[in-house]
Amino acid sequence: MRWAVLALGVVLATKLVPGIACDNGGTLLAVVVLLSFFNAILKPLMVLFTLPFILLTLGFGVLVINALLFLFVGRLVDGFHVAGFWPALWGAFVVSVTNWLVSGFIKNSARPAPPAKKKPDDVIDI
Repeated sequence: MRWAVLALGVVLATKLVPGIACDNGGTLLAVVVLLSFFNAILKPLMVLFTLPFILLTLGFGVLVINALLFLFVGRLVDGFHVAGFWPALWGAFVVSVTNWLVSGFIKNSARPAPPAKKKPDDVIDI
């Protein structure tokens, strides 16, 4: 499900941000796999090493890290074009907002109904 949300974010970024383009579905799959891998492996390390910068910028540094990963994937995958840092920053922003919105929607729709209240028992079990 996470890959589908990430793929949706990347597709939206290619449609909304000038300077980002994806040639075909196979390229999109490669981008999603690499971004997932980098978000799982490289991003925690980068956040750890840049924690003072992230705190100083009140979290904006995480968006910069996402932009750098986005730009790096653009350099690695043939058919996925990122024109520079600013398109990568806006692309990372679009992917982040898409992830936030869709994840929030999925969590709210999958939330079970609260359990019915039980009457308190008069017996104390030991």
